[in-house]
Amino acid sequence: MKIKSEAREKNADTRPRATAKYIRISPYKVRIVLDIIRGLSYTEAAAVLKNTNKSAAPVVLKVLDSAAANAEYKNISKSDL
Repeated sequence: MKIKSEAREKNADTRPRATAKYIRISPYKVRIVLDIIRGLSYTEAAAVLKNTNKSAAPVVLKVLDSAAANAEYKNISKSDL
């Protein structure tokens, strides 16, 4: 049992992650917003989300802020996101 946990820790992904659960917006609508910000830096993505007039934008912004907080907790700069 200990061997499995050691192997899992060795292969663990160290990138910050954040998820939103129980969101009552269709995946299609969220995907449109995600396609807009995909590939942008944190500051650019946050600025775009604040100025986007889509129903999923506030939810995605909240998840983005959570991922940034997780990155700071893991000693990763926001500029590296």
